[in-house]
Amino acid sequence: MKKIKILLASLVLAAFAFQGCEDMDDHAVPVNDFIWKGLNLYYLWQENVPALADDRFANQEQLNNFLESYGSPESLFESLLYRKYPDGTNADRFSVMFPDFRVLENVLQGVATSNGMDYGLVYADDAKVNVLGYVRYVLPNTDAAAKGIKRGDLIYAVNGTTLNVSNYQSLLSQQSYTVSLATSVDGVVTPTGVDVALTKAEYAENPVYKVSVTEVGGKKIGYLMYNGFYGNYDAELNNAFAALKSEGATELVLDLRYNGGGSVRTATYLASMITGQFTGQLFAKQQWNSKLQAYYESNNPAALQNLFSDNLSNGAAINHLNLSRVYIIATGDTASASELVINCLTPYINVVQVGELTVGKNVGSVTLYDSPDFSKKDIDGSHRYAMQPIVIRTVNKDGFGEYSAGIKPTPGFEIEESVRNMGVLGSIDEPLFAKAIAGINGGSGRYTTQKSDGKSLKKFSNIKSMRRFGTDMYLEEMPEGSLNLLKQLQ
Repeated sequence: MKKIKILLASLVLAAFAFQGCEDMDDHAVPVNDFIWKGLNLYYLWQENVPALADDRFANQEQLNNFLESYGSPESLFESLLYRKYPDGTNADRFSVMFPDFRVLENVLQGVATSNGMDYGLVYADDAKVNVLGYVRYVLPNTDAAAKGIKRGDLIYAVNGTTLNVSNYQSLLSQQSYTVSLATSVDGVVTPTGVDVALTKAEYAENPVYKVSVTEVGGKKIGYLMYNGFYGNYDAELNNAFAALKSEGATELVLDLRYNGGGSVRTATYLASMITGQFTGQLFAKQQWNSKLQAYYESNNPAALQNLFSDNLSNGAAINHLNLSRVYIIATGDTASASELVINCLTPYINVVQVGELTVGKNVGSVTLYDSPDFSKKDIDGSHRYAMQPIVIRTVNKDGFGEYSAGIKPTPGFEIEESVRNMGVLGSIDEPLFAKAIAGINGGSGRYTTQKSDGKSLKKFSNIKSMRRFGTDMYLEEMPEGSLNLLKQLQ
């Protein structure tokens, strides 16, 4: 054990041993120094990036010379990310850095400037030049809600300019704009003549969007549309399960079709609410880079485990449904913490996935601040930069976690969400919900109320994936013991 600790210390110490020598000023390039040292210690792919090697620099002066060669913190950060696996496929698609940690903190909790219109984008023509926006849902108490924007509306122009693959981001990122609505039949886009002016404001989105219980075929079927794993709304999520339980739900359709992810801890709570019979058992296990993994396994292996729970972090009792199966609606917009729930519930109960192939994000991040221990305490007051690098891979009870190509729907339950026939969320006639109901009532799941809608419109983006941190899975805090490791090494 002593040899292991000495070896680990020698590996990690390189990132911190520069401090204390006469010619070593780690504040010569403060932001860049923070970026390199944070990634050297925590980055999941640290071993795969030569510039992050523990023995890359002999002293702080050499490190400073390297850091000073970059014109901006952003260019340094990008240069240190592991972008490609040896086979050429994408590795790190998700690490980000923010010049203002306050913006990052808001994003993590679903706070953003919004006019209330959550939308996706599809190609409007075979040439894949022009695009159409389509409204997925509208947030309550927003400008879009007040002005009658509704699910299924199609948008062909913003401020009089037709949307295309080159301009949609700049047009839709404006604080205020006017959208022009249209219809589309077999590739022919026809303006309706309706224009709606919309203005954004800061908005905190409650991810618990819709909760209901419907009796179909003699079974009480709970429906929960949940759009983001935001820790600030854990109580609201718990209340939703209290409502489902009080109304006698014996089946659950969990709608994660637009859920881009969020907190690992909240994902664990959600899985615990669905079940309840597995309290204290392993839900998910974290895998870090080799030096941190060795430290945790030797000193605190429990820190790597996320266990099914009876209580929220504030001590409130979790409302359990004690289900042995769950139907989960997922699409190509379903990512990270949503996929974690699917993957990590599968060894325990029957998970029937309805819809489409998911995004395929099996890695998670954590917030690193420029401070002695990378926490928010004692941050460097000269700037507000913060990083959100990928630091973990997650696996389920059986050790499986390789779904970077996405998780496929259950055979017989494949169905695409049609832009022209979206239905009303939570209605038994909404195509994806209808598919789940058919399965619950003993069918193969092949029955659906979806009608032919002519030529398909291919999706390619949405409002959450357009944000720098819209589809991430993250840790609320470092595992217990990581700060002790830093203290030992400094």
